[in-house]
Amino acid sequence: MTSVPIRPLWQRFAIFLVPLMASNILQALSGTINSIYVGQMIGVEALAATATFFPIMFFLMSFIIGLSAGSTVLVGQAWGARNVDKVKQVAGTTLFAALVLGVVVAVIGGIWAENILGVLGAPDNIRDLAVGYARIVLIGMPGFFLFLVVTSVLRGVGDTITPLFSLIMSMVVSLIVTPALIQGWFGLPQLGVDSAAFAMIAGFLTVLIFLFIYMRARKMPLAPDATLLAAVVRPDIKLLGLILKLGIPAGLQMVISSIAGIVVVGLVNRFGSDATAAYGALGQVMSYVQFPAMSIGIAASIFAAQAIGARNVDQIGAITRTALGLNLVITGSLIALAYLFSQHVVALFITDPAVVELTETLLHVVLWSILCFGWSVVFSGIMRASGTVYAPMMLSLACILLIELPGAIWLSQTELGLAGIWVAYAASFTMMMVLQAAWYQFVWKRKAIVALI
Repeated sequence: MTSVPIRPLWQRFAIFLVPLMASNILQALSGTINSIYVGQMIGVEALAATATFFPIMFFLMSFIIGLSAGSTVLVGQAWGARNVDKVKQVAGTTLFAALVLGVVVAVIGGIWAENILGVLGAPDNIRDLAVGYARIVLIGMPGFFLFLVVTSVLRGVGDTITPLFSLIMSMVVSLIVTPALIQGWFGLPQLGVDSAAFAMIAGFLTVLIFLFIYMRARKMPLAPDATLLAAVVRPDIKLLGLILKLGIPAGLQMVISSIAGIVVVGLVNRFGSDATAAYGALGQVMSYVQFPAMSIGIAASIFAAQAIGARNVDQIGAITRTALGLNLVITGSLIALAYLFSQHVVALFITDPAVVELTETLLHVVLWSILCFGWSVVFSGIMRASGTVYAPMMLSLACILLIELPGAIWLSQTELGLAGIWVAYAASFTMMMVLQAAWYQFVWKRKAIVALI
């Protein structure tokens, strides 16, 4: 009997990574295209109404993504130990938490959507549109949270194909339903700005129904069955506490990062509308370069969690080196391409030659530092896989609060002007990499690494 050859680690990483990166890019594209639909087919006020809700959406997603991150570590460890029942217990407990949080958000949003948007300062001319849109999305949060958790847990067992296919399906449904409800096609009512909210709900409900049928038909490890349902109905409170302990730091880091981003926008706005436009275009370009770096970090964390669960801790060094090398090759190549074709890339978002030139200059200042950002994400992801979450979080937040923000405020008032803000970003990313690498090498590697479950 011949044994099946095991693929080299870098190949297994690449196979896992490609669908994960595609998922991240498609998710961003989906939001962009939906915004184009609303802006072009309804108008600026409708687009402003959906944009007003974005801070709430990001805040809620930060915590559910944090919950999913904690769950993925435990799922990865249980899967590495080939303990399928434990995988289902973790998945079921996470689904319970997501469902409870989603119901709370739905109730609060359904009753107090108008008050919430009033606190955010939604302009009077779009208040009614924004409230209607927000109320529908918030009421649909239980299903959306389940969708995010299910796709995250699937990645924890090494499956990135099913989440990618699910996201494509959700995107296709949303991109068909949105214009259909805006224009009243197929005899459907014309719902204006609410169309995007209903389309989003239709997208993730379609996926949840599909996954229920598909996973049971394929007899997949995480297919809904009595064991999984029991874990949802009677969650393991101790396990829930561990999931929250691992997940809350990730969610908190996202929230603080978003608050820092708001401060930076305020600084940029002082330089005028051209600077604001440049900031928006620069953010788009940077996000598409950051997606692969973030995906590599997620993959490193999952591979390390599975190795820890399988009691193969000696593999972690190879996993770390492979992830760092892939970040150099993949993220580094994208950065090189963006530098070579910066003018053409920026011109995709901006037509004004003066703003294109400004954006290109700022891009040249900061783009290289995304390589450092990617390396820092790998180190923090590897450490998170073992349950070490607070030190990486504190190091990242220290760089944001002690380097990025004060650096942006100070340097923007020097002769660097607007460019000083992005110098601060680059300095923050670089120091983040140095600190995470130092903690990994001199503190974390000296600890005994044991499975959490």
